[in-house]
Amino acid sequence: MKIIIAICSMCLSFLFAAAQQKCNLISGPWAGNIELRNAMLWLEVAPSVKKASVKYYPESNPAEFKMIIYKGELGNDFNPVKLELNNLQFGTTYKYEIWLNGKKCSLPFETKFTTKDLWQYRKPIPDISFLTGSCAYFNESRFDRPGKPYGGDSSIFETMAKTPADFHVWLGDNWYTREVDYNSVWGLNYRASHDRSQKVLQEFMAKMPQYAIWDDHDFGPNDAGKSYIFKDESRNIFKNYTLNPSYGEDGKGIYTKVSYADVDLFLMDDRFFRAESELLDSINGQPNTEKTYWGAKQLDWLKNAMLYSKATFKIIVTGSQTLNPVNKYECMQHYPYEYNQLLQFLNSQNINGVLFLTGDRHHSEVIKMPREQLYPLYDITVSPYTSGVSKVSGEELNNPYRVPNTLVEAQNFAKFSFSGSKKDRILKVEFIGTKGEKLGEWSVGENELKQTTTSNK
Repeated sequence: MKIIIAICSMCLSFLFAAAQQKCNLISGPWAGNIELRNAMLWLEVAPSVKKASVKYYPESNPAEFKMIIYKGELGNDFNPVKLELNNLQFGTTYKYEIWLNGKKCSLPFETKFTTKDLWQYRKPIPDISFLTGSCAYFNESRFDRPGKPYGGDSSIFETMAKTPADFHVWLGDNWYTREVDYNSVWGLNYRASHDRSQKVLQEFMAKMPQYAIWDDHDFGPNDAGKSYIFKDESRNIFKNYTLNPSYGEDGKGIYTKVSYADVDLFLMDDRFFRAESELLDSINGQPNTEKTYWGAKQLDWLKNAMLYSKATFKIIVTGSQTLNPVNKYECMQHYPYEYNQLLQFLNSQNINGVLFLTGDRHHSEVIKMPREQLYPLYDITVSPYTSGVSKVSGEELNNPYRVPNTLVEAQNFAKFSFSGSKKDRILKVEFIGTKGEKLGEWSVGENELKQTTTSNK
């Protein structure tokens, strides 16, 4: 059976490579930012492409097709293309075709998407699920460091393509810049284009809508923050290679919000405004106001967006861990000025349903932070996809804040599932390995994330 699967995988790669060569498609296509009556399509084309267009139609009625021609610039070294589809019908599945230079691209996988359904005030809250994880390193030997390759088994994305879900969230380090990349804008573009074009990603990306935050390696150099000289250019590249609803405010940052059913995800930017970790945490016994993590404007946006949210589950998504008190590496706890502000805000405003979703650590776990007379906060970390695994050590070996049986020290992704009737919704998190094996599981009910709750898992 394993031999058959391997042969099928090789055939798929060959077919996609043939399709790429025939129609000058570098990577894609895939759909993102799916709403009730709108959607976006993404692809990247070769410099030789002069015209790109998409034909789309309801799956149930191909005769109702429409064509949209891309009106942006082509013929550059890197040519990511975004096409906006409007005036769609809600709750409807659409198929689409990519046409380059007047010829249809034949692909070895389906290209379709389904718009969100209009359930509010009409139907019960729908059950939904999404996949998530972080740290996708694809080996490129001529630029990698000597020794054992850092990238692992990339077949995890084939497994994810076979795992049903409504959408996927990249938790940062979605590609890894090398020394040859992050000192030039061309290099940053090269890394994003190279890693997004990996054959193993194509069917998975096309399977479900894709959303993303970034962390240091797809922002720039390791541990980079607001002093990075190409941060504005890096932001533009991130925008070109993702399909989020929006990207920060006033041309700065990439933060935004994504909503599905009764779940709001607040996608945060932990790099653009982030001060260097070497800054003192405190000065004269007081938190250092200059040691910013999200920055004042983004933190203000988050506070107001959470107050506005009516979602059962409010998930704050950010690259580095947030709550882990014994994390000696990158963690919001080492930025006490904004960390304290955030906790004081959550405590004083009595906001229900708050969870954190993070990446970065090269292992997965659930961290539980008790709060006096309030429900505990949870930080769910999911990592890595293909990067090297980092096993816990020192004080973290027996971390008293880790929920028992949630530590996963292997390549993995997570599936978040939300189900149940109104006022009794349940979140289940499954940690899944490269071949689809379950490596861990944790769940929490909405009533355990309310101020009146006194007992929690």
